[in-house]
Amino acid sequence: MSTRDRIVGEAMRLFWEKGYASTSINDILKAADANAGSLYHFFPGKQDLLCAVLDTYQSGIRPMLLEPAWAGIDDPIERIFALLARYRQLLIDTGCTYGCPIGYLALELHEPDPVVRVRIAANFDGWVDAIEECIAAARDRFPADVDPRRLAHFVLTTMEGAVMQARTYRTIETFDQSIAELRRYFNALQQTAGAPKPKGRKK
Repeated sequence: MSTRDRIVGEAMRLFWEKGYASTSINDILKAADANAGSLYHFFPGKQDLLCAVLDTYQSGIRPMLLEPAWAGIDDPIERIFALLARYRQLLIDTGCTYGCPIGYLALELHEPDPVVRVRIAANFDGWVDAIEECIAAARDRFPADVDPRRLAHFVLTTMEGAVMQARTYRTIETFDQSIAELRRYFNALQQTAGAPKPKGRKK
């Protein structure tokens, strides 16, 4: 792994574990086993490193998040809930301390500079794009007045809120309740449209 990649990787981990403001350049240098000259060669300032972290998250949405969650699943609606199940497993694996790293940064950076805010938005957009694609692929199962983009944003809002509550209450029950209600809403929409039952996992 290159020095640059090592620095970005450790910054990703530390920003997630400690928060952006609480992570110092020295923390990153120590974790990455790098010197200041190397870091500043690639990143003139801490914000430049944050931008690189956000770019890395954005480029990794499909290979690191979507593809593992969707492996073996053909039905587009079931892909949405498989992705949510992946967040559920991350919560379980961490004792309900996991938090979406983009959501973390969006909340922590009260008024981020435009270059940072645009990258945070781009990460959310990438997630929403993927969900919108799933909904669009199952368009005939929904009423004609359902807007796939708006529904995809609603799924993102549900996920972020469910993760935040699970972290706060330290229980998976609050996450499960939110996702169950989302599933009920999707089922109700499909019933209204007279949609067939989803096919689920491919055989």
